Amino acid sequence: MTEQKKAVVLVSGGLDSVTALAMARDSGFDCYALSVDYGQRHHSELDAAERVAGAAGVPLKVLPLDLRAIGGSALTDDIEVPETETNGIPVTYVPARNTIMLSLALAYAEVLGADDIFIGVNAVDYSGYPDCRPEFIEAYQGMARLATKAGVEGGELTIHTPLIDLTKAEIIKKGIELGVDYSVTVSCYQADGEGRACGVCDSCRIRREGFVSAGIADPTKYRHNP
Repeated sequence: MTEQKKAVVLVSGGLDSVTALAMARDSGFDCYALSVDYGQRHHSELDAAERVAGAAGVPLKVLPLDLRAIGGSALTDDIEVPETETNGIPVTYVPARNTIMLSLALAYAEVLGADDIFIGVNAVDYSGYPDCRPEFIEAYQGMARLATKAGVEGGELTIHTPLIDLTKAEIIKKGIELGVDYSVTVSCYQADGEGRACGVCDSCRIRREGFVSAGIADPTKYRHNP
């Protein structure tokens, strides 16, 4: 019997990362979920990640990393989360977040002997973050192959981005097809302690429009009707 290939999957508890986990499992990978408690104001996402990993039957490792000490983002600093669309890169961008998280996933993959990492970045229906673009992923993968023991010894690390060119509606439809329960996920930039979404931030807007476009009832728990 062929042994399953191991993969590290970055799981935040939001809609995209949970779908990426489902797609990795559907592709036959033995998945190890990784979340990062980086001081984000929406800690309920981490609670969602635990629920999702438990339901999927995959181990979850949560690493502490205090990015509030650096600040510079509405998610890690005392900066107001915009409740209307903004131009350019929004203040909810966390400087170097995906670079840091991929580095942690890379280290974990080396320890596990895994050649595959999944991350749920998307460059279609997203907030315009620079570290969600295909060019960034390609450059990071090249660096990782040069900077690791596994890479030097001939390992072929692959960073999988199965959602990168999908619309939010397409992501949701794929997740439903794979049995994802989106009611337990949290995407809001300022969700409350119970995981209820504000309904007005950029992430809420994109998520809600995705469900409308997909023709699927929105199971999101809102503090107020959006």
